[in-house]
Amino acid sequence: MTIGPTIRKPDAEDGVAVHRLIAACPPLDTNSLYCNLLQCTHFADSCAVAESEGAVVGFLSGYRLPHAPDTLFVWQVAVGETARGTGVAGQMLMHILRRPENAGVRCVHTTITRTNASSWAFFRKFAKNLDAQCAEEKYFDQDMHLAGGHASEFLLKIGPFEPVAAV
Repeated sequence: MTIGPTIRKPDAEDGVAVHRLIAACPPLDTNSLYCNLLQCTHFADSCAVAESEGAVVGFLSGYRLPHAPDTLFVWQVAVGETARGTGVAGQMLMHILRRPENAGVRCVHTTITRTNASSWAFFRKFAKNLDAQCAEEKYFDQDMHLAGGHASEFLLKIGPFEPVAAV
């Protein structure tokens, strides 16, 4: 019997492993190690680590929008090669939504480039599993906001959905 990864809140000790995992998951943007340390500490309530056999195999970073605390913005989803296709991304997102401190979340937002088919598929499947609507709009324009150095990012809005039951 195969046992899946352990999903938990990250902490400072995960910072380097998270940083390396993101670097190994193109097309994700690699942020500074310091940024990843802040995600693992200051934003631990809205982030998750998937760990298998002592190794970090997944990381989902997010935060609650200051102007809309019922919305979780998912910043990045990184799943290592050995854990891809196992559902770990969805497990991490559900783990975050099931935490008591996130009981008020009714919407999930994220941005995705048009060419990132796996992210579009993941988030649309996630919305379907929650019986939630999706809406999208161009958010950060390649030329206007990203100085031509990055493809346009589209905002995907999922929800509202019913509260996810705590575990």
